[in-house]
Amino acid sequence: MNVIRFADLVAQGQARGKRVFIRADLNVPQDKDGRITEDTRIRASVPAIRLALEGGAAVMVTSHLGRPTEGQFRPEDSLEPVAERLAELLGQSVRLVADWVDGVRVEPGEVVLLENCRLNKGEKKNDPVLAKKMAALCDIFVHDAFGTAHRAEGTTYGIAEYAPIASAGPLLAAEIDAISKALANPKRPLVAIVAGSKVSTKLTILQSLASKVDGLIVGGGIANTFMLAAGLPIGKSLAEPALLDEAKAVMAAMQARGAAVPIPEDVVCAKAFAADAPATVKAAADVAADDLILDIGPKTAAKLAEQLKAAGTIVWNGPVGVFEFDAFAGGTETLARAIAASSAFSIAGGGDTLAAIAKYGIEGDVGYISTGGGAFLEVLEGKTLPAFEILTRRAAG
Repeated sequence: MNVIRFADLVAQGQARGKRVFIRADLNVPQDKDGRITEDTRIRASVPAIRLALEGGAAVMVTSHLGRPTEGQFRPEDSLEPVAERLAELLGQSVRLVADWVDGVRVEPGEVVLLENCRLNKGEKKNDPVLAKKMAALCDIFVHDAFGTAHRAEGTTYGIAEYAPIASAGPLLAAEIDAISKALANPKRPLVAIVAGSKVSTKLTILQSLASKVDGLIVGGGIANTFMLAAGLPIGKSLAEPALLDEAKAVMAAMQARGAAVPIPEDVVCAKAFAADAPATVKAAADVAADDLILDIGPKTAAKLAEQLKAAGTIVWNGPVGVFEFDAFAGGTETLARAIAASSAFSIAGGGDTLAAIAKYGIEGDVGYISTGGGAFLEVLEGKTLPAFEILTRRAAG
């Protein structure tokens, strides 16, 4: 994917004395008093800002926060806590600017944070009048918010259309490189783990990957639907019987290519969905009518772990069991540790996946951890993200 990289512009001296507008993802969780409870996204935005400062630019940064109503400011929608945390991380003052669309005063070496961009009328619908006004504020636009790359909004798409130069920041560029490495030019075999409660929410992903991957591991409620499609009993487990034909079609598509969707041989069951429910390992064929399947069994996990250790590329989206309950975390932990031990290039994304990575402390052993939930899923679906499309088009002139 050919895009203009902001790092290259800085290296060429093109940012010196210029006005740089960075679209970051600073949408962080806060408590009821407005205090930031987790600042990963703010810390992830710092490299692009530092790059702009080191390049001699006058720096403007904006982001959305929460779900404000356009044109209606409420104190809880303000980026003020973010400005304070950003100032601490950068070691310099960060001025918060409201009502910034018609003009911003900023000097080289200075960083200003432009108030919540979703307060601007026309942001969500990508109003071209708003986009042109924002583009006029800068010499260089930098998209560094992968979490918003699947949305064609004013600050994620429109400004990139009209800014003199539109580029990818270091965070977005890293996502592009990881996605290209995993899906466009993967080292084989390419194995994907797709797990979640419902096939319906991941059906297009499963269909897309079925034409690309050498192994497709399914987990969670999705695996239950595939077990049902394979003629196995699932008791009272979560599943979608209406989608059996779709599950069978995915299995057939894989089989036609000499690939497979491994169906669990054993599972971990309980009579109730609870952390303290007694867990029982059973052969997949022996699931009782009143059983809930809450994890893959140890024999299945061990076989899948061997497959992952032999992979060239691994794409991971979703834990394979109810890993929040220790009795039903064995499958997810086994696969997580297999990914960590594999020499394959691995890319992982999705909130629950990131929580599992953190739980087992394998952050340093995963090739790339994606920062965007919805955007990551749309890439797996085979969609071209709006941000990638416009940046590629602008790079082509």
